[in-house]
Amino acid sequence: MITITNLSFAYNKRKRLFEDLTLRLSPGRIYGLLGKNGTGKTTLLNLMSGMLFPHEGKIDVMGNIPGKRQTGFLRELFLVPEEFFVPDVHPVQYAKLYASFYPRFDDSQYHFYLKELEVDPEQCLPKMSMGQRKKAFIAFALACNTRILLMDEPTNGLDIPSKTQFRRLLASVATDERCLLISTHQVRDLDNLIDTVVVLEKNRIIFNETIDTVAGKLTFKTYNESEKPAGILYDEPGMLDGKAILANQSGKPSRIDMELLFNAIVSGKSAITDLFTSKD
Repeated sequence: MITITNLSFAYNKRKRLFEDLTLRLSPGRIYGLLGKNGTGKTTLLNLMSGMLFPHEGKIDVMGNIPGKRQTGFLRELFLVPEEFFVPDVHPVQYAKLYASFYPRFDDSQYHFYLKELEVDPEQCLPKMSMGQRKKAFIAFALACNTRILLMDEPTNGLDIPSKTQFRRLLASVATDERCLLISTHQVRDLDNLIDTVVVLEKNRIIFNETIDTVAGKLTFKTYNESEKPAGILYDEPGMLDGKAILANQSGKPSRIDMELLFNAIVSGKSAITDLFTSKD
């Protein structure tokens, strides 16, 4: 659904944010776009949505050039930015103003999502807390039923129960025809939600693998020095006196620790990425 080829982009002439970046996103997946602060996650989403223009390379979104911002493109893509403007209206009025731009907007779904996220549909948006405003905006985004949904740090400002509801609702709208991309540095918020991990580091994509592939090649464990296992690829201090490790898969798949995986990928050690680039 989204194909990026040899993309280069910079905010100034002295340093390029992206250099020869290539990425392909397919329908039927929930992608987690991970990266440190400043690596360009927000910029990449803005390029995909046509808010910015590549200096070199191509971006194809369902056969459209995002920068042209044509009607057929805009009605099939929704971007939830980390920060956004809300007019002085309540959620019901907001839908009346903007829903007509999205042909598959479902008003009954919208009210269901507002209820599930505990948002008052009659409260004025600017008078809500940041977390409530974000939940109202997320409810609208889900109800638009666009084929592509991009979300930038959607869990920022949400309390723990709201994060749980967010993950549940997002999983419920994932279909084989839709592509969902969530950008975040709060890696643990994506546990049990995403099915593909994409890591942005040093001007390019350094990791793009499905959760099933990760589980098939890596074991996630904790251990004490007295019981150090073999085949360790990466370790870091864990809870209490133990260590959290990534090791070669040697048995039953373990629960994936998203934060540990991310730390291992960006650690600079090649053992993890080499495991996925080498031929079986």
